[in-house]
Amino acid sequence: MKAVVYDRYGPPDVLRVEEIPKPSPGPNQVLVEVVATSLNLSDWEGLTGSPGYARIGGLRAPRRRVLGSDIAGRVAAVGSGVTRFRVNDDVYGDNMGLLGGFAEFAVAPVSALAHKPAELTFAEASTLPQAGAIALQGTARVRRGQRVLINGAGGGSGSFAIQLAKRSGAHVTGVDNARKLDFMRGLGADEVVDYTTSDFTRLEPFDLILDLVAHRSVFAYRRALARGGRYLCVGGTVRSVLRVVTVGAALGLVTGRRLGLLIAREGPAYFEPVAERCVAGELSLNIDRTFPLDEAARALAYLGEGRALGKIVVTG
Repeated sequence: MKAVVYDRYGPPDVLRVEEIPKPSPGPNQVLVEVVATSLNLSDWEGLTGSPGYARIGGLRAPRRRVLGSDIAGRVAAVGSGVTRFRVNDDVYGDNMGLLGGFAEFAVAPVSALAHKPAELTFAEASTLPQAGAIALQGTARVRRGQRVLINGAGGGSGSFAIQLAKRSGAHVTGVDNARKLDFMRGLGADEVVDYTTSDFTRLEPFDLILDLVAHRSVFAYRRALARGGRYLCVGGTVRSVLRVVTVGAALGLVTGRRLGLLIAREGPAYFEPVAERCVAGELSLNIDRTFPLDEAARALAYLGEGRALGKIVVTG
């Protein structure tokens, strides 16, 4: 089968298209003929090996040669013990454990997959598993009248988080680069901030900050929170993450402003509710660009530039 592989960490040009053996599903696994794979920040981190936690399981070389976790496609074969899916079923899910989406076929555990809603295309369904789960869990405690800020709001998770927070009745501020300001307004953000020209930590304090690209000092984040407010970090540098779980946690005890990590759970229970709301027309799916499998390197380069409005999809 055709796949996009890499053997060392680096920029997108370390990727190459190669013919590799088609995998076979083991017990409680299925073989998926991949139709679409959406890109996430985790793919960029896995490609570059940065931040350092992206190298867990593969300190000097990638633990898996084929990237791509958010997949959508058709079941091509099932392993022993599989009863929930049959050959030719349309499925989608976050295959973070095994990856393999940048290929014609990928093996995934049954627990990672759900039946694809007929109302969604494969490309649309592929945008949901990781981004939707993060956004749903990151905004789960939002209440009407609260002030919510989302940093990195113009990307995949952020675009869902804006909509979910707004539908919960919050006043939403989206932070990203200047190219994404109109996009965030279109999703429902009440206010938008260009992080290259404005410091969001010096705005009026917020009840919730969902930070998808943490790079700032915990003291700045604490300053940006109202008393009783909560800061949730999803991604960022190792230094930023460590400071959040150590210094940030201690500051929270003293000041009444909680700072911590969002450890997003994976699986259909956390992305199917978002898919249902998309099907119902309550949330919009935003695909910026679609690339063919042969151009997966270009897709990742585009992701790395931080220019994508919503999601990027690679199709088989």
